[in-house]
Amino acid sequence: MPAPAAAGGPPSVRTAFVPGTRLPGWAERFGASHRGYTLQDDDDGLRLVAADGAEALLQGPWPADGRPGRGSGPLERLAALASQPRRLGLLLVRRGGYGIGVASEGSLLASKAGTRYVQSRTAAGGQSQQRFARRRSNQADALVSAVAQQAAEVFAAAAFEYLVPGGDRTLADQVLAEPALRDYARLPRLAYLDVAEPRAAVLKKAAADACSVRVTVTDPHG
Repeated sequence: MPAPAAAGGPPSVRTAFVPGTRLPGWAERFGASHRGYTLQDDDDGLRLVAADGAEALLQGPWPADGRPGRGSGPLERLAALASQPRRLGLLLVRRGGYGIGVASEGSLLASKAGTRYVQSRTAAGGQSQQRFARRRSNQADALVSAVAQQAAEVFAAAAFEYLVPGGDRTLADQVLAEPALRDYARLPRLAYLDVAEPRAAVLKKAAADACSVRVTVTDPHG
């Protein structure tokens, strides 16, 4: 006889970004929705383990770096850490465009967003495929070079201490390898942001997210 099906579905995982000032309220609502929780402070971050099996992993936007947040408990200290006015350089790039900015306390201090087209892959073969591949490679090279120049101009407008890449990982790495960004590429890098095509609105939201606590909630059953 086949084994009985497991009750419920697989765990449901979702991610949100919560500003430090709103974190205590978020944790209170989480506890109210899941019959309370206990706190566990581990290497991954601050973990809220609820009575019904749900978990929330809270990760600060940046390391303490000798400037820990103040508070009576780990949750208050994490909220204070995330509320510090540290400056971040944002570099978001995909095939269709880019978004570059310098952010602090969730807002953009300097920014630039634009479009740049790189063709998608094709399944065609033969010489047509080879010509397409060369054209696509040339377009990608032009995108990388143009974004690096724009980033150098935006980054020069306001000093910052951390770099936040996002979008297409390969393209972002190629942009940061350009000579124009040599000094910025040496800065500490924070968590990668998975974003849509970088338009002005996407860049604005990325600035807020990069300065917020990353919250990963796992419910026991979907």
